[in-house]
Order: sequence, then structure tokens, then C-alpha cells
Amino acid sequence: MKGTYRMCDPAWGRALTEAQRLRDLARLRRVRDRIDREYAQPLNVEALARGANMSAGHLSRQFRLAYGESPYAYLMTRRIERAMALLRRGDLSVTEVCFMVGYSSLGTFSTRFTELAGMPPSAYQRRAAAATAGMPSCVAKQVTRPVRNQEALVTEPQLA
Repeated sequence: MKGTYRMCDPAWGRALTEAQRLRDLARLRRVRDRIDREYAQPLNVEALARGANMSAGHLSRQFRLAYGESPYAYLMTRRIERAMALLRRGDLSVTEVCFMVGYSSLGTFSTRFTELAGMPPSAYQRRAAAATAGMPSCVAKQVTRPVRNQEALVTEPQLA
């Protein structure tokens, strides 16, 4: 009987809900870490969900709530970020970079790259070489990080 009273207590229900939320966040972090580690491997939402013991739909909804984008969009952004770093080096062709970051189609890679970076990979490679010359790689990475669909354009602060 002791357990029955506890289950009816609203505070116990909130604690249980909070514990579940924390477990879900931990699973989402593991999914995100796996994407960061294995971005060049063939990953799909179903495989990621199986690894987290979630359905694909639940994973996608929860991931979007936690990180602001779907697992697939996060994976594509990671791949393009890595491609940008490799293209900045200048010693690899666009085709080599395409396959190194996990794409199997140069056309798909170029399309996605252009969507995220605002220019085709070959143009980016030419510009990046000139723009980041002499810049430490950690600064170049931050300055050239892709912004999805140019959502967060930075404007100069207005002084009144």
C-alpha cells in the first residue's frame, strides 16, 4: 500500500517526468556524439534511433526540440563543415573531399554545399585560400562555419 500513495503524489510524478527527460537528453547527446564521430559513414535516422532505443519519429522530434534541427540536417551540416575545413587546406580536389566526408554523389554534395555555404565548393576553395591566408586554423574554422540557409546573418550593433 505504501507505493500506491506515492504514485498518486504529484511531486513524485514530476520527479519521474524529470528523470525521463534527463535520460532522453543523455540519449540525444549520445546520438549527436555519434554523428560527430561517424559523419563520414552511411548514417540514417533509423540506424541512429535503433542505437538510442527510440523510434525514428520520436528521435527526430526530440532531437529537433533539443538542438533546433533534425538529426539528418545536423549530419549534413557536420559533413559540410568538415568539407569546408578540407577545402581550406587546398591540397585535395572537390571530388576527393566529397567522398571523404561521406557523400556518394558529387552533385548532391555540391548542391548541399551551395545551400549551406552560399557558393559552390570549387568557388569556396578558391576564396577560402585567399581569405584565410595567415589566419590560425581555429579562427578560420569559426569565421567560415556554415549557417543554415543564412538564418543568422550578423549585423553591426547600432549605437544610439
